[in-house]
Amino acid sequence: MKAFTYQRAASPAEAAAAARAPGARFIAGGTNLLDLMKLQIETPRHLVDVNGLALDRIEPTPEGGLRIGALVRNTDLAADKRVRRDYGVLSRALLAGASGQLRNKATTAGNLLQRTRCPYFYDTNMPCNKRTPGAGCSAIGGFTRSHAVLGTSEACIATHPSDMAVAMRVLDATVETVRPDGGVRAIPIAEFHRLPGATPHVETALAPGELITAVTLPKPVGGTHAYHKVRDRASYAFALVSVATILHKDGSGRVALGGVAHKPWRVEAAEAQLPRGAKAAAEPLLAGARTTPQNAFKLTLAERALGAAIAQARG
Repeated sequence: MKAFTYQRAASPAEAAAAARAPGARFIAGGTNLLDLMKLQIETPRHLVDVNGLALDRIEPTPEGGLRIGALVRNTDLAADKRVRRDYGVLSRALLAGASGQLRNKATTAGNLLQRTRCPYFYDTNMPCNKRTPGAGCSAIGGFTRSHAVLGTSEACIATHPSDMAVAMRVLDATVETVRPDGGVRAIPIAEFHRLPGATPHVETALAPGELITAVTLPKPVGGTHAYHKVRDRASYAFALVSVATILHKDGSGRVALGGVAHKPWRVEAAEAQLPRGAKAAAEPLLAGARTTPQNAFKLTLAERALGAAIAQARG
């Protein structure tokens, strides 16, 4: 691990200002960042500890939704009675991820910001545009079973690993931030994660030093919530395909996919087809897919997982 300096921030504005310096990073739970530092994939020169900030509460909003502090731990968020009652897809997605020990440490903001688990990203002997922009993508032409089939580019075919983010996308969450100059903004979750394009190392809409302070959920939309995750083993594994659904009695609803793209994948036009079943909804949802012989199975798997999620939601 490379040497670094350390600072405990006293306020969100102070944290954002400190993290504006080149090579600075925020640290909270550290469940992803510390692993990357040990492998020297991430080599921050300065760590800004935000654990002391009062960002660990779940509070109602005037609009009838919930405001989830950036430092709320995944275990606490999944167990919150309001989340379980009104946003069940979020609770289910959180419990499908990682392990109990990691959920006890991982934070809401950190979960959104976790980096890909592409094996070529983790192998520093292999070229990777995420680690070194312009170096090339070793996954293209390599072993691609776990890689993206939607929204890919010639520069990257990695997937986003978060289960929570898929549920946040289907719930139309909003990410609240503070910038180094003290200004604040609200970023719709649909615009928060970026597709790789020619700059896969730029993974979110955050500016340098911009700190997530909360994630806001709109008022509950009702319906039956389900999260169906298909993976190689029953626990402590990332999704090959995951499906977050909210379905109403008339067959209408929402759907988002994980494990298939560089960001949680939602196509609102596909949701109009949900009353007709999984096959009808899957066609527009998976339109434009680019597969390899090793990951083409994800298209069939996504359709079947959607069917299972619909069946689960319908009881």
